[in-house]
Amino acid sequence: MSAKSATMPLQQQQAIVDFLCRVAGAQDVQLQTVKLLTGGAIQENWLLELEVTGGNYAGHLAVVLRSDAASAVSSSHSRAQEFALLQAAFAVGVTVPEPLWLGEKSVFGRDFFIMRKANGIAAGHRIVKDMNLGGDRELLTERMGEEMARLHRIQPPNDNLAFLSVPELSPAQQGIQSFRQFLDQHHTPFPALEWGIRWLERHAPKTTELVLAHRDWRTGNYMLDEHGLTAVLDWEFAAWSDRLEDIGWFCARCWRFGQFHNEAGGIGSRAALYRGYERIYGQPLDWQHVYYWEVYAHVRWAIIAIQQGERHVSGQEPSLELALTAHIVPELELEILRMTLNHA
Repeated sequence: MSAKSATMPLQQQQAIVDFLCRVAGAQDVQLQTVKLLTGGAIQENWLLELEVTGGNYAGHLAVVLRSDAASAVSSSHSRAQEFALLQAAFAVGVTVPEPLWLGEKSVFGRDFFIMRKANGIAAGHRIVKDMNLGGDRELLTERMGEEMARLHRIQPPNDNLAFLSVPELSPAQQGIQSFRQFLDQHHTPFPALEWGIRWLERHAPKTTELVLAHRDWRTGNYMLDEHGLTAVLDWEFAAWSDRLEDIGWFCARCWRFGQFHNEAGGIGSRAALYRGYERIYGQPLDWQHVYYWEVYAHVRWAIIAIQQGERHVSGQEPSLELALTAHIVPELELEILRMTLNHA
């Protein structure tokens, strides 16, 4: 994430200082830097560089305050829920920013939490091309597989994640149902997406066990420095799902940022990703259904892109980024047709 020009009102800054003094057990907290970071279309992320006097966090402390943005969508988790997800992932050894404190709406005007700042670069277009980031790319790709497998050790029931509903249908059929409901109510026909949904319906795999899936684990949603992975970001869509949904989303062609030969996220080989996953999983995994989840990823991303474009067109959130996102839908439709016509 990088910084963009914006200011936090002084009243909010003072409220945050008072909150931090209380939760950190500090005698005093000085705000040295307050910057709004780019990279969150659904949430706002503020970099806070602090000088803390007294308590367990005395000294320099760099944190990120994450709150709802004006464009928050109903399908994303609340900040309290995302904080619980971060805690769960952190507890099983997934490389995430350490979740520190959950805040109240009365403090900031919106729900928020504070996590330790992770260093590195998240921009997908840069990650896939800058070989100075991430270290050895095959080892990095293996690491991604290992991290996913650690996350997937979390299974229902889990009291700390009771807000996550267990799907009544299989994860694939649950997604298909939501895709179809959206298109049935939409004013514009999308026959290529209808075709893709029908293909997904006819080829839907059975899921024998549910795991905690990130559901947006892709290049652009993790951070790298020159040595390797520093953080997996953006947990607002996590849910109980098939473990292969995360694999398929990561490998989907639409998330390779032009590096199509690197089938795992545009950074490495599919074999390295699978190898890392199985090392932590402890047994061979049947990978034959990953292709299905890659098709699913393209359909899901196309529908999200339509929704984001409509937020701009409706005037709900005028944004060049959202407007441009809608223009990728034809490319996604073409890829869906390419992937399914010979696998009908």
